[in-house]
Amino acid sequence: MKPIIVYITASDEQEAASIANALVKKKLASCVIVIPGIHSHYRWKGKLEHSKEVLLLVKTFDSKFKQLEKAVKELHCYDVPCIIAVPITHGSKDYLNWSRKAI
Repeated sequence: MKPIIVYITASDEQEAASIANALVKKKLASCVIVIPGIHSHYRWKGKLEHSKEVLLLVKTFDSKFKQLEKAVKELHCYDVPCIIAVPITHGSKDYLNWSRKAI
């Protein structure tokens, strides 16, 4: 099991909280940080768009990613939600041990 951070954007704080709670409850994440107030600029269906969003930083492991992705897609209102995993190359041994036990 290799530790990862999964970066997810949500439409609002209520959706972000729902996703965060589900991931922790299902033991797909040891912890989810919810950061409100981000602004995204992107191209969607040929048009330049911008919107207020909420960022979730999900602490988990690569072995949980497929299940996590499926759960997020079921809960998310977007047609194509942003779900991006980034490997953790270094981290506190004590924290990573806690994270493994929490899942």
